[in-house]
Amino acid sequence: MEQIILNQIAFARVSTLKVAESINEDAALQIPEGFRNHILWHLGHIYTVHERATFRSAGLPLELPPHFAELFGNGTSPLSWADQPTPSLAELLEMLREQPGRIRSALEGRFHEQAIAPLTTPSGFTMETIGEFAGFAYYHEGLHTSRISIYKMLLKL
Repeated sequence: MEQIILNQIAFARVSTLKVAESINEDAALQIPEGFRNHILWHLGHIYTVHERATFRSAGLPLELPPHFAELFGNGTSPLSWADQPTPSLAELLEMLREQPGRIRSALEGRFHEQAIAPLTTPSGFTMETIGEFAGFAYYHEGLHTSRISIYKMLLKL
């Protein structure tokens, strides 16, 4: 099952990148009417959640640049960003490209292990193993990739 989840994470990331690579920097910063985030935020959020869910659950160091939690964490929005430096679209895409390989290298053979601390999501789903955190991150990425596709349609990109 572990290999299936690792393969799904890699597949989901290819899908996310395919949706995002056709977007230019200006388009990635447009917020559709009635929404509070833009495509760059969704990409940064995907990266941030994967780092926190997979590496933190295993007690491993995160490769999370300064201010990423404040920029891309749950409940954040570019509408409230101050003067914090933000990554470019190209930088973020490169980080997203390399992340699944780091996840595989660091966590292969460890999905059965108990996470450092269990977590229950606001919807009531409890994760206790490293594999459950990785599976959740995969599911979460699909939700945000879908949002990026919707934003592209709304913005006519």
